[in-house]
Amino acid sequence: MKLCIKNGRVLDPASGLDKTACVNIEDGIIKSIGEAETADETIDAAGKLVLPGLIDLHVHFREPGREDQETIAGGCRIAAKSGYTSVVTMPNTNPPIDNQALVKFIKHEAEKSGLLNIFPAAAVSKGMKGEEISEMGELHTAGAVAFTDDGKPVSSSILMRRALEYSRMFDVPIMAHEEDHLLVDSGVINEGKVSASLGLRGIPNAAEEVMIARDVIIAGLSKGRLHVQHISSGGSVEIIRNAKKRGVKVTCETAPHYFSLTDEVVREKLALAKMNPPLRTEDDRIKIIEGLKDGTIDAIATDHAPHLMNEKRQEIEFAPNGIIGLETAVPLMITKLVKENGLSYNEVFAKVTCNPAKIIKIKKGEIKPGYDADIVIIDPEKKVIINDDFVASNCKNTPFMGAELFGSVECTILSGRITYKA
Repeated sequence: MKLCIKNGRVLDPASGLDKTACVNIEDGIIKSIGEAETADETIDAAGKLVLPGLIDLHVHFREPGREDQETIAGGCRIAAKSGYTSVVTMPNTNPPIDNQALVKFIKHEAEKSGLLNIFPAAAVSKGMKGEEISEMGELHTAGAVAFTDDGKPVSSSILMRRALEYSRMFDVPIMAHEEDHLLVDSGVINEGKVSASLGLRGIPNAAEEVMIARDVIIAGLSKGRLHVQHISSGGSVEIIRNAKKRGVKVTCETAPHYFSLTDEVVREKLALAKMNPPLRTEDDRIKIIEGLKDGTIDAIATDHAPHLMNEKRQEIEFAPNGIIGLETAVPLMITKLVKENGLSYNEVFAKVTCNPAKIIKIKKGEIKPGYDADIVIIDPEKKVIINDDFVASNCKNTPFMGAELFGSVECTILSGRITYKA
């Protein structure tokens, strides 16, 4: 099977390629980039961006345990619609992903869908209890590409040290959900003017920053690879920037909501804007964007977290944390980072292609001869309205409902097969 994508603006953040060209695909592999070749099928991408298939380091597909919120098959469908060809699933399911059988189950369900490459992350600790390190060797053999107790911090410093040391044997990252529970202290939203005016307990930036500082120090001690998840505060950016300058093996991600929104939106959206870590201030939002510009922040991950609307419509103190993020990711990146803050397409899309591929050590995220033909075609000037018709996810828990943004995913291709077409 030969496929030709012609007339598109081909972007490859890994090499800096940015030119109008044809991408020629044969038997699921990128054959050449240049002049059009004879093909069984041709896609005209004139006026559109042709990029490597997007990679998300942080999604929750809820299966096993909460299939009413989302299934692996459903998550694969939503990811394909959103331009993603590879994702890392989090292990905080019910039961947690802490054994070989569950890692293999997730990979098998993804293969059945044929829509998405899933690379499971497994739990750092058995049962995600933070007491005993998981069987990391067995989990890695089964297909785990990273280890995390996401949703919970690794509170034990010695367990974090051992995990980082042990992970060096497999050259995989320990992904850290950073919060000091004692500083969180039943907090609901960011600590500041908004929490005070709404009479809600606040979560200070320090709850995140203290744990990042601890883990950066432990990473330097252990020589392991630390990946800090969903950073939200300007102070976190600065801690990681300084750690990188000292040569610590640390990478990090943020999510689109942290460079798009502030805690002010909680006044209107209430629990639909409740997440962990919480939305911060305008100063934090600006510093997150600065971290993306200067390369301190390596990746943009959605932290896609489906919840049923009846769960989110509870009083904010009792509603679960998290929002869906896959479908709004491309429009937010193009609108908020490219159009409003002047980042180039290659600068932005490096955060969802080659950079995450390097973090989890997979041969993905590049448009290059010999690579799998995982490709997304995006119309950057097409407006999208985030509404019930746009959001195909079973759960609609997003604070972006009603937003008008730029950037439409027109086609997603996985190993040379079209998995989504608008």
